[in-house]
Amino acid sequence: MVPTQLKGPVLSLFRIVVGLLFMFHGAASIFGILGGNPVTGEAIPFGTWPGWWAALIQLVCGALVLVGLGTRPAALLASGSMAYAYFVVHQPHGLLPIRNGGEAAAMFCWSFLLIAVLGPGTWALDALLARRRTAAETPSTSRASVPA
Repeated sequence: MVPTQLKGPVLSLFRIVVGLLFMFHGAASIFGILGGNPVTGEAIPFGTWPGWWAALIQLVCGALVLVGLGTRPAALLASGSMAYAYFVVHQPHGLLPIRNGGEAAAMFCWSFLLIAVLGPGTWALDALLARRRTAAETPSTSRASVPA
């Protein structure tokens, strides 16, 4: 059993790794770096549907999930884009991911769905902003109330 105090940090580390890997996929396809697009090894031409737009989602949502900003909506969009990729690109070549090359799409889809449901963890900009918002809304108790 995982101690309760480890759940937030472990979820944060999971989110950081998944976001970083997803961001690298997008960067490779958009900029042609890190080996480029897995199909051609080069950058996808600007605006090409659906590849360039999928890569843009990977780059932007990966970065947002990585830093934990707008984590739930970004993870949900990323999960949906990977479900689309699996069923439109991979599934026509075979039902199972091991047969159709869709292992990464399936893993990213379910990983991002998990992040969207469980949240960003404790080490995220979303968590920091929530703490600051709560602190700003809480009235200061440092002043002693003095009757008038």
